[in-house]
Amino acid sequence: MSMLKGIEILADSDEGFDAAARNAVKPAAQSVRNIRAIFINDMNAKAYGGKITRYRVNTKISFLLDVKVAA
Repeated sequence: MSMLKGIEILADSDEGFDAAARNAVKPAAQSVRNIRAIFINDMNAKAYGGKITRYRVNTKISFLLDVKVAA
């Protein structure tokens, strides 16, 4: 049996939504192991002067727990 845990991370980028998602995974990978999935809960952007200046994502990152279950 596998057990997963999820953490919520907000991240942004001035390059695009995909870069913002990568920026969410980076700090998570430094503190947890076995990342299995990223779910984008919400995407939004900041605009100024008719152009998008910042892309933001609200993510849930799932990782596998190291749990030994007795049979």
